[in-house]
Amino acid sequence: MSLSLLSILLGVGMSVPQVYALTKPAHFTAAARRLPRNLPAGIALMLLGTAWFLWIVNAEPIADFSAYKPMMMIAFAAVGLLTCVFVQDFLAARGLAVVLLLLGKLLVDTGRPHLGQSVFVLVIQAWAYVFIIAGIWFTITPWKLRDFIEFATATENRIRLGSAARLAFALFIVALGLTVFRQM
Repeated sequence: MSLSLLSILLGVGMSVPQVYALTKPAHFTAAARRLPRNLPAGIALMLLGTAWFLWIVNAEPIADFSAYKPMMMIAFAAVGLLTCVFVQDFLAARGLAVVLLLLGKLLVDTGRPHLGQSVFVLVIQAWAYVFIIAGIWFTITPWKLRDFIEFATATENRIRLGSAARLAFALFIVALGLTVFRQM
């Protein structure tokens, strides 16, 4: 995937919830506060993260472990599936953490070859590390996602300010994808 396409997709994907939050802050607050313990969302996020991780492991040439690769794939798939069954508390927060970690890897891997071409690639790299740190944090302490969402949605003014800032950043990322990253 090109850096341009990735930037556009992530920017547009990040813009949608921000527009929703700006237009319907009460509905956004209710949905956001339900997310950390939302079991269907947690199962979807965990299965997405598991499938994505398995795809990455399958694509990696692991010469030292090639004999064990099928068993590793089965074990990793079992961990992802069994997590959905036995670790249902804050499953959405845990699933989101896995997806954030994998998204951070995608951003770093996609941006790394272009580091010398534009200083704006550092924006993507820094954003990747924000995802990675958040993924690690929410893996270790999934209830912190609930606390963060409660803080961010405490008042309508805070929702509008935060959403406007995230929307501006998302539009900046889209603009980078359409201009600076067009050939990357």
